[in-house]
Amino acid sequence: MWPLRYNLKKHFMTISRRFALALVVMTAAVCAWADGALSDVPFLTSTPEAALPMADSVLVRKSERKLYLLRQGEVLRTYKIALGLRPDGHKQFEGDFRTPEGKYRLTRRNANSEYFLSILIDYPNAQDVERARRLGRNPGGAIMIHGEPNLPRKPRDYYANVDWTEGCIAVSNADMVEIWLMTRPNTPIEIAP
Repeated sequence: MWPLRYNLKKHFMTISRRFALALVVMTAAVCAWADGALSDVPFLTSTPEAALPMADSVLVRKSERKLYLLRQGEVLRTYKIALGLRPDGHKQFEGDFRTPEGKYRLTRRNANSEYFLSILIDYPNAQDVERARRLGRNPGGAIMIHGEPNLPRKPRDYYANVDWTEGCIAVSNADMVEIWLMTRPNTPIEIAP
């Protein structure tokens, strides 16, 4: 009986995520249309993504707790972020709870992660691997931009107000939908102190 209940819960969460994604996409399209950002684009497009501008790079400023989506150096969107539990300094090894610093790329996307959507950052690079090797440690991996946990263990305002990840970059679920839709695989990301 328990596995059936678990499967139903998982199925419901998948449907809820898809519904939430569709709802946020439509809301973003309506807001952009109302702001005049879509004046030369028909309101009804073949895909919701076509209604949003695409970023060609991402900038994270850890000290500001901000993520910026950029196109040709111009800021398209700004988002509040949460970082690893020990946010100061570059990630040295697995388990140090730091968010990396440097130039990377956004790679794989996971709509069914433990968090509301996730986009993998291609950490570690060769320098990260060598730095960890000198310390006799594993550099770690699975550094992502992601939303809030699908099964929160803390009150919702906790995730919005403190650094809580193990080294990832977390945003609100609504912000994660925009980031998901406004970036493509291999988009460069710079994570600055």
